[in-house]
Amino acid sequence: MSMNRREFTKLGLGAASLAAIGPSIASTEQIIQRAIPSSGELLPVIGLGTNRYGVGESESARAPLRAALTRFHELGGTLIDTAPGYRTSETVLGDLISELNIRNDLFLATKADKSDASETAGQMDDSAIKLKTNTVDLMQVHNLRAWKAALPIMREWKQGGRVRYIGITTSRSSHYAEFESAIRQEELDFIQINYSLEQREAAERILPLAADRGVAVIINRAFGGGRIFKAIGDNPLPDWAKEFGCSSWAQFLLKYACGHPAATVAIPGMTKLHHVDDNFGAAHGRLPDAGERIRQEKFYDAL
Repeated sequence: MSMNRREFTKLGLGAASLAAIGPSIASTEQIIQRAIPSSGELLPVIGLGTNRYGVGESESARAPLRAALTRFHELGGTLIDTAPGYRTSETVLGDLISELNIRNDLFLATKADKSDASETAGQMDDSAIKLKTNTVDLMQVHNLRAWKAALPIMREWKQGGRVRYIGITTSRSSHYAEFESAIRQEELDFIQINYSLEQREAAERILPLAADRGVAVIINRAFGGGRIFKAIGDNPLPDWAKEFGCSSWAQFLLKYACGHPAATVAIPGMTKLHHVDDNFGAAHGRLPDAGERIRQEKFYDAL
């Protein structure tokens, strides 16, 4: 049975309403946080992915994003990940963050994907302008594009105080061999990689290597893809998921991804209030331990 996110969420919540787990679930003191190894700075384990924020100037299209961003901030969220390749997402975020006057509370991450070093610098300048910020918290090489040329430029920006952290990203297992080489060769603060109950390959070498090298890990695609919803179908959330604080399938998947010892933060896309409320439930209670994560894997594999 193929399902969308709305149906998936309803099944996981059962009788509990999404509204009931809104702002009342969270005080920032209760949020699960992980430290950035290179600095010790703490980040909530749930961040915000914005590849669907490129909606242009339409107020009707921006309104739900403004509401989602407001709720994200209210619940204590900080890390927001974007990219020039996400259409107008940087511009939309820059405008909304400025309107809400919340820049100082956020950790802004964006990316560069140019093949030439001079073009990389220009693109980073452009991103800072669109995001309306003097300092980008994290600048990443998008999908390893020309990483050997881009990282020295990013490192110069870091030394000059225009970037606080640098890193590399991928969401493709075909990049993993080169990704591993880059982690070994470079002094990185962050990596960003796909990891989920459906896509666990990163746990074989990449995540342990990141831990060994003292590199923070941003998890993308924690929901895997459309196949993960199809696999779960109309199965109810297992009762034992309550033991580590899950009341929805989204929380089950996010807590699995964030529960890996190397993981720092997961960045699900959230364009609606109920997505923010639901996903942020994964930042409360506790994360599953090693045995519980194995149980999650076996449960998913048996579906």
